[in-house]
Amino acid sequence: MEDLILYITIFVLAIFVGFEVITKVPATLHTPLMSGANAISGITIVGALISAGSHHSFLTTLLGFLALVFATINVVGGFLVTHRMLEMFRRKN
Repeated sequence: MEDLILYITIFVLAIFVGFEVITKVPATLHTPLMSGANAISGITIVGALISAGSHHSFLTTLLGFLALVFATINVVGGFLVTHRMLEMFRRKN
């Protein structure tokens, strides 16, 4: 039970720190950070595939699948936002 409380505390603190860091990012740094976030989400996809395919328990398979879905949404959304921002810099003929 103590481990569960510790893990929940770490998770909540990570959410708070992540929110504080992201809200302080200026708009000019958004596109380079999206590229970095896409790379990190790609690593998350690999880890989620390993977790989902390990079949240790139903919980690990479920959590791995959910991580895979959310990381994939993040990568696709990141590429769409980056593509849209890069379109703003193209010359119009």
